[in-house]
Amino acid sequence: MHDLIIIGSGPAGLSAAVYGRRAGFSTLVIEKNPMSGGQVLNTYEVDNYLGLPGINGFDMGMKFREHAEKMQAEFMEADVLGVEDSEDCKLVKTAEGDFEARAVIIASGASHSHLGVPGEEELSGMGVSYCATCDGAFFRGKTVAVIGGGDVAVEDAIFLARACEKVYLIHRRDSLRAAQSLQNTMLALPNVEVCWDSVVESINGDGQVSSLTVLHKPSGERRELPLQGVFIAVGIKPNSESFISNIASDEKGYLIAGEDCATSMPGVFAAGDIRTKKLRQFVTAVADGANAVEGVQEYFLQ
Repeated sequence: MHDLIIIGSGPAGLSAAVYGRRAGFSTLVIEKNPMSGGQVLNTYEVDNYLGLPGINGFDMGMKFREHAEKMQAEFMEADVLGVEDSEDCKLVKTAEGDFEARAVIIASGASHSHLGVPGEEELSGMGVSYCATCDGAFFRGKTVAVIGGGDVAVEDAIFLARACEKVYLIHRRDSLRAAQSLQNTMLALPNVEVCWDSVVESINGDGQVSSLTVLHKPSGERRELPLQGVFIAVGIKPNSESFISNIASDEKGYLIAGEDCATSMPGVFAAGDIRTKKLRQFVTAVADGANAVEGVQEYFLQ
């Protein structure tokens, strides 16, 4: 039996692995993918992580993994099917068998919803982004588009308009879902143009985004918008399907946990993008990993 099993090897999980080993816990990290790092691996350049401005996302993920390995955390690759509360341990059920631990930290992250259009995957990190606050600074003085119509999309458009020459907001309906106050702010900006009743047909470019093909549904008219960046804000989904049957979650599927990262199941903690929180960034995920291990320490003392 391990003292601590961590599910997920993104920034939250790897931070928890470092803190877990520093606390003297036998620590096993179970990762779904063959490479650690989580969403950071899909980020071309990270410019807002303290002390590492401009670091390549892949390099950042590798540094996190190297640190956890240096602390002698154990790693294995497996699909996690769920976590159960046993009398004297937590049971982590995987496709490779069951594993016991005194405590568990779930750090399986979240996934951005994709458009599923040509060019999206090929140009991810090369002008296609899912985080304006992460990548917006790279498009200062350039033309970009935001796809979506909710609060996040409108907030992204407002944020990008401060630095970009022009911002298109592409929305498939004739009205926005965002809060009215956000709409008012965005619509008053002179460098934001809303493309109503429109959908993206393709993201174009050879190694870098160069344009966007947009279909105006009522008229059938197609436009090709020359631009350098596309920010997709059509939703995010927590990777919580394996846990919500016996751990409390909110209406969107995020595991309910405060700053102490404790979930409704004693001895099970949620860290990073999978938990209910306001800001989902690498820096807050790393902090969650530390907080979750502090919670584990307190749980062991009960």
